[in-house]
Amino acid sequence: MLSLSISVPARLTDDVLAVLQGDDYVTGLAVMRGASVIPPGDVVTADIAREGANPVLDALRALGVHEEGTIRVERVATWLSHSGLDAERRAPGASADAVVWTEVGARAYEDSELNWTYLSFMVLATLIAGIAIVLDSPILVIGAMVLGPEFGPVAAVGLALVRRKGHLLGLAVRTLVLGFVAGIVMTFLASLLGRALGWVTYQDVVGSRPATAFIYTPDKWSFLVAVVAAAAGVLSLTSDRTGGLSGVFISVTTVPAAGNVALGLAFGAWHEVAGSLAQLGLNLTGMAVAGWLTLLAQQTVWARVPARRRTLVGGRGLLGHPQD
Repeated sequence: MLSLSISVPARLTDDVLAVLQGDDYVTGLAVMRGASVIPPGDVVTADIAREGANPVLDALRALGVHEEGTIRVERVATWLSHSGLDAERRAPGASADAVVWTEVGARAYEDSELNWTYLSFMVLATLIAGIAIVLDSPILVIGAMVLGPEFGPVAAVGLALVRRKGHLLGLAVRTLVLGFVAGIVMTFLASLLGRALGWVTYQDVVGSRPATAFIYTPDKWSFLVAVVAAAAGVLSLTSDRTGGLSGVFISVTTVPAAGNVALGLAFGAWHEVAGSLAQLGLNLTGMAVAGWLTLLAQQTVWARVPARRRTLVGGRGLLGHPQD
């Protein structure tokens, strides 16, 4: 269930109420006349089944509510309502499968913003990756993978392609490129310092590294893992089940490859640079393609979900409603 809170100019209130009252998936509808200060007008609140949210949000946008007012959408963790359960049962599909495109789009724009926090995480993750390579430590490699923030803009690339959002595509690509450049440059400078201090040697970079050699030796499995992991990550982002994201972060060798590029540049190990760049490009391409195809499949399948469904919960409902 989603909760809607709409601040709207008074002249649009009746149109907003007409949209909400005319939808089978809306419940808990209330209006507070004169309660909104910015913009001057009314506040309308309602609950809506997640599965039926897209048409309602599209209708509100068509009225121009988002231009003159505010539409706030929040997830409801726990709710008790007979009418709410009825609305949820009438809604098409299952709640966990529903993709609320407004919600996904807002998150994509947020994750694609190039800011100091994103750059800081990328630099720190790449530095850890560089240390992991020198020490040949798979634990530190995993730490760098988890810390890296690059999956957000990668997923945004897929969304931009599916929803044809050129502006989002530009933002996501810019954030990805500049983030990796920042991480590589700072790790390159740190590698030069380590070299000058004698902490890191050429042999540390090019010597036998059985635990981390996969970073600069891409193959078909690298691409396959990137595709599968990105598909799982997109499903986690678009559904109510976000537990799969940690598995994505520790499956794809993007940040470690960037760290190895920096080390290779600092020590002139050009075969390391070439292999790591190939690994980085292969993983990013696989993730972007998988994100695009996963979102495209969700958009296509969700558009064909029957208008009515039976609840997937067996026995009796949470509120004592017998299930069909």
